[in-house]
Amino acid sequence: MLESANTSMGAKTEQSARGRSKPLSPEAAADLCRMQCLTVTFLLHMPLSQRAQIRIMKSCWTKQVLPLIKMQQLCTHFALTQLSDTNDWKLDLTYLPDLNDDSLLINLAHYYEVKYTEGLEFKKELGKEMENEYECLWDTVTKLAVKYSFGDAFPIRKTSQLFLDQEQTLFRDCEEEIPNIGLISVKSDLVEDYAGDVLKNLPVLESNDPAVTSLIKYKEFDELCHWHSGRPLTEEYERVRCNADAKSKDPKERRQIQKLQTFHHFYGSTLEDSTSKLIVHQDDVSGNANAAVKKTQKKHKSKAETIAEENNRRLKSKEEKKEQEQWKALCIPTEKEIKANLTVGINKLEKFLKTLKSKSVKFSVEMTGLSACLEVWKEHCREQGNKSKDLRKAVQVMRRIHILLEKYQDLLEKRHLQKLTRYLRLLGFENLACFLSDSTGESNDQNISNYAIEVGPARFQLQYMDYYLLREERNDPDPRVQHFIPDTWQRELLDAVDNNESAVIVAPTSSGKTYASYYCMEKVLKTSNEGVVVYVAPTKALVNQVVGTIYNRFTKKLPDGLVVCGVFTRDYRNDVMNSQILVTVPQCLEILMLSPRCQKWTKRIQYVIFDEVHCLGGEIGAEVWEHLLVTIRCPFLALSATVSNPGHLTEWLQSVKRYWQRAENKIEGSSMNSEKNFTRNCRVKSKVQEQKKSYRVRLVLYEERYNDLEKYVCSLKGSDFIIEHCHPCAALTVNHIENYGIPSDLSLSPRESIQLYDTMVKVWKQWPRAQELDPEEFVSFKNKVVIKKADVRKYEQELKKELSKWIVLGQRQKVSELLEHLKPKPVDCSEQEKWKRFASFVDKLHEMDKLPAIFFIFNVDSVERAAENVFLNLLKKQKSEQYPNTEREKERLSDELRKVKKMLIKFNPQDTKKLSSSKMENMALLLTTKQQLEKRLKRLTAIPSVCTYADPKAVDEDTLRKIFHRLRFERRGDLQRMMALRGIGYHHGSMATKERQVVEMLFRLGYIKVVTATSTLALGINMPCKSVVFAEDSVFLDALNYRQMSGRAGRRGQDMIGNVFFYDIPLPKVERLIKSNVPQLKGQFPLTVSLILRLMLLAARADDKADARAKALSVLKHSLMSFRKERNAEILKIYFMFSLQFLIKEGYLDQEGNPTGFAGLVTHLYYYEPSNFVLVSFLVKGLFHKLCQPIKGSTVFSEDVLEKLVLILANLFGRKYLPACSMKYKHTFCQSKVFLEDLPEDFADAVNEYNTKVEENFAHFLLTTAKLADMEQEYRLPLSKTDFTSKNWHGSELASYLMDNTKSISAISPFACLSGVVDNDLFHGEVINKAVLRSLGINVTNCPLLYLNKYDNQGRKRPLNAYALDFYKHGSLIALTTDNWLNERDAYYALKDFSLLIKSIGTSLSELCDDPNDNVLLAFQQLSEIYEKKLKCIT
Repeated sequence: MLESANTSMGAKTEQSARGRSKPLSPEAAADLCRMQCLTVTFLLHMPLSQRAQIRIMKSCWTKQVLPLIKMQQLCTHFALTQLSDTNDWKLDLTYLPDLNDDSLLINLAHYYEVKYTEGLEFKKELGKEMENEYECLWDTVTKLAVKYSFGDAFPIRKTSQLFLDQEQTLFRDCEEEIPNIGLISVKSDLVEDYAGDVLKNLPVLESNDPAVTSLIKYKEFDELCHWHSGRPLTEEYERVRCNADAKSKDPKERRQIQKLQTFHHFYGSTLEDSTSKLIVHQDDVSGNANAAVKKTQKKHKSKAETIAEENNRRLKSKEEKKEQEQWKALCIPTEKEIKANLTVGINKLEKFLKTLKSKSVKFSVEMTGLSACLEVWKEHCREQGNKSKDLRKAVQVMRRIHILLEKYQDLLEKRHLQKLTRYLRLLGFENLACFLSDSTGESNDQNISNYAIEVGPARFQLQYMDYYLLREERNDPDPRVQHFIPDTWQRELLDAVDNNESAVIVAPTSSGKTYASYYCMEKVLKTSNEGVVVYVAPTKALVNQVVGTIYNRFTKKLPDGLVVCGVFTRDYRNDVMNSQILVTVPQCLEILMLSPRCQKWTKRIQYVIFDEVHCLGGEIGAEVWEHLLVTIRCPFLALSATVSNPGHLTEWLQSVKRYWQRAENKIEGSSMNSEKNFTRNCRVKSKVQEQKKSYRVRLVLYEERYNDLEKYVCSLKGSDFIIEHCHPCAALTVNHIENYGIPSDLSLSPRESIQLYDTMVKVWKQWPRAQELDPEEFVSFKNKVVIKKADVRKYEQELKKELSKWIVLGQRQKVSELLEHLKPKPVDCSEQEKWKRFASFVDKLHEMDKLPAIFFIFNVDSVERAAENVFLNLLKKQKSEQYPNTEREKERLSDELRKVKKMLIKFNPQDTKKLSSSKMENMALLLTTKQQLEKRLKRLTAIPSVCTYADPKAVDEDTLRKIFHRLRFERRGDLQRMMALRGIGYHHGSMATKERQVVEMLFRLGYIKVVTATSTLALGINMPCKSVVFAEDSVFLDALNYRQMSGRAGRRGQDMIGNVFFYDIPLPKVERLIKSNVPQLKGQFPLTVSLILRLMLLAARADDKADARAKALSVLKHSLMSFRKERNAEILKIYFMFSLQFLIKEGYLDQEGNPTGFAGLVTHLYYYEPSNFVLVSFLVKGLFHKLCQPIKGSTVFSEDVLEKLVLILANLFGRKYLPACSMKYKHTFCQSKVFLEDLPEDFADAVNEYNTKVEENFAHFLLTTAKLADMEQEYRLPLSKTDFTSKNWHGSELASYLMDNTKSISAISPFACLSGVVDNDLFHGEVINKAVLRSLGINVTNCPLLYLNKYDNQGRKRPLNAYALDFYKHGSLIALTTDNWLNERDAYYALKDFSLLIKSIGTSLSELCDDPNDNVLLAFQQLSEIYEKKLKCIT
């Protein structure tokens, strides 16, 4: 490189006059190379702690050196990229990335250029160890450079060539002044209790320190503007719109309540089979845990009980007689029907069996069914002769035998057993027949061979009976449960409720876990009128569902003003404080739990039920679930179908309960005397608290699905669909089994277990255990007439163990071959083709009898389009099948009907007596004509059965009319109604509640059969179906969503098996979904500055200080993130201290921890942090008072002022970012501006000032708490964990000389120090995240900073969506959907939130300001009215 440079430079003699422009000589280059070798030696030996102290030099390389430096970097890059091919080399590459440090090289260059030549005092020793290492390295370099001779290792500089640009060389001065380090002291018991152990080790600022004396006080602002910033505000729940309360006396509101209740009853009736209500009377229920069970164990019966039992016996006998007569009449027709069509006949038989109560009648029906099924099988065998037989007919015979032997064992007499034995022999199961009769009776071999199944009995049951195999079920009824016999795990739940214990329940969807919730509600309703049960659901849709169920199940006569059920969401509330069952969402219950004025109400809570508790692991809103679980003092039930670490969750919750046990003992101990007086004076009220307290948390785990799930991979090939069964084991790989084992929830159906065994035998012919695991020889199946699902599970587990063992035995190749053999082979097709053929795919499922189905699609627009596509396909089909003139005929009949109606109007029905006989005849003729025309028109407009998926028998016309009545005012109501009539619907979170409920009700009732939906249907909504179809791939389709969504498939009591279809989803993704485990619940960062202010406010203003303090401490101490992780607990304490310092410096808390200033306003807007703090800073600076100037001589504000106010609020709240690339469409919009303008200059300056102040406070805090960092962790790289702590370093004079001891780096990561970052740089926000000590656990993301600009990964500015301002200007929702890239319903909800925000701010300001004519107050009130009015116009 130097040679070529010399050649090219030779031509340019003019330039070579200046020495600095000449290229480096080989000798000078060798000097540079020596220094680079010396740098590497330093890097290998010098500890990171000392390298962090190296002087910061702002120097530049000269132009001659830069090409060599660049060349070295390129060579390094080339060498590193080639290392992947050196697997056989024995190299330790751990510290390889650290072989380059430009700062150290520059320091060495400066030393040898400037200082080394100044005399002996500057000639520093390298140290013996370093010298040897350096010489060894230099020798290696010279050996590699065979062509050139570069001389010896010493001296390091042999030329006087300048490498550094002398004009730009200077040292950074690190002695900039840093404010006094220390925290502002806080004298608060809560702070001392929680963070005292950490605070005692940290410095505290003196009372005369400028940081303390300059604390913000709002007194001046209050006096100037007649405000009371510290005045307590009304509770947030009081501000939510109240639909109607039972306390209301307004007739209009009472009518509203009645209408609402009527709908809830109707909606609830679609959720459950039984529409009868459970009448709950107030009863003096004993505190005894198992009162209901023990009642049945009484030894002596009273006379009344004996009479009652006799009456019941008589009634049962009468009922049985009636059922026998009913069966007598139906017996022969049922037999005939089974023989005519086995499937239809058996379905009718089973439907009839469900209506019967008498066991003996049921037994007779089953015996008749068995005989009829056998006749069908015999007839089929005679018809087929030697041809292959349809074993599905034999399955029905064996199924009836199973049911008789399992469910009616007590009614089976010897003759019945003989009959069953004969039937088993007839089927060819001689060994089972012998086992059943305990003899080897002779039989007609010829007959057996004619009707025998040519498959072994165990294989037949697994492969062909498959999902018909019976589950283990208990036969002993439980007096606590009326309509079914609960399983053991369900009884454990009921026991937990009876004992007032808490429980974590993890059981699959539709397994019956919610029954315990309603049992719990019933118990509290029976106990008293004061006790409250709170049901927490994650979504508003789920809230409505639970409310409907409660209205359908419970009714209770309560004192005036009290009701059974209340609702509280962010949109509406009714009967929050005066209901016994409150159904709410987590955010709203948190408001009540942390409210100082709701303490009396919270003490009335007897139970809290958390549905879908796995939301605790979500990214948004997870911390709210945590806060609730740790603040409730009563027992709870936590339900979920998808928690992968329930043990860890239960242990955490148990630790919380132990805390409350200690806290309550302390509270009760301190107020024993007052409690006694209270009990003496209010005996009735204390009844709520008389329940026996229990602090135990049970874990109830049930993993067995009621129905098995079978998966299918669907792809498009030409004009046909390939639908292949996807064996769950096909998702596995050898490496996955080796590293993680077979997932515990990867279950197989009986048929899939047989398929796995057969493939194992096929792949490994000499498999040693093949005989032992043959179904006919397997220990749990041998000679077993009734193989149950539990037996098959044992077989499945044995096969899985064997599969893992194959790998251990060195049969990796065979396992790989086996898995490949099971894999489906789907065909890829284009996205366009897939959606084009979507309607045909739905048709295909209809043909396969796999409907009703839910089709999960993750894009809202695609959900609607797909449903419309299916609808249009049916319309097209109808058009092609009907006569060409049908439409014309319809028009003609409609015209005729209109004319007839017009003529009938002319006859006045009231004057019929005055009409002449001829006119009467004409009128009668017209009425007949009208009826005939209507009939013909109805026939023509009726939808042919082949052109609809709807089941008209499922819903009567009156119910259908009632349901459709709810769509009358909805924008897309007509389209939805037409689609519903064809059995099609769509469902997503952006729809109106009424629209969603119509789809839910019709789907549950079995009318709608096809629903396209987003993931909103996955979360607990009761919409079971036969099949679930994943119709679109998405990043949101993960292991958790997959399990939640697929859990909808298989309706208990209706479907024997659930089906999951993957419609053109890539096979690797399918495999990942099947084998991946659900993410573990680890907890999110639980604290925010606003939350800490709310806790301090609760502790300061609550009536019951001890209760409030215990709640606040529970939130702070019991984060799931910090459970059994001491370092995380310390991190939370550090963040707590930062939040306190911020709140004190901003004037929201005083030094005693009491709320001051605008603390109330900030906590009301807690979910908008940090915008809530910025809003207050605008208010205090007087910016709003400056802006809000009314039109002269009035109190009305100009459009310009109000628009500016909306612009400011839109920049702070409800921020929705658009992609940077959207800016190119800037001039293509019709009505909206789309891109939000920046804040007005004075407001933007105020935001920047606020951010700077917060950053400075944060930097000051980091410097104060730096000593809390774990320095051992700081010297390790975060991902590779490579350790850079001090090794055996014997020191070096030169190294010590290069260090700067004045450099302050107490709060800087040692890795960041190498880039020249020092403590002072922390006061510049953009550096903090890169430089801060990682083990402190907090960074800039935890600061309440409001960044006005956001950039994408290419550095392009992302504009804010101006939807809120655009809507204020044009008031059109449609314009927002066409211009602003928002879905209609999403836009509506965003605007509603924005409107509620303006109203909330206005209400808060009116409560804080004494002057009703204050301009800011009036402006917000006027804006709120206008915005609300515009919003009402579009609903």
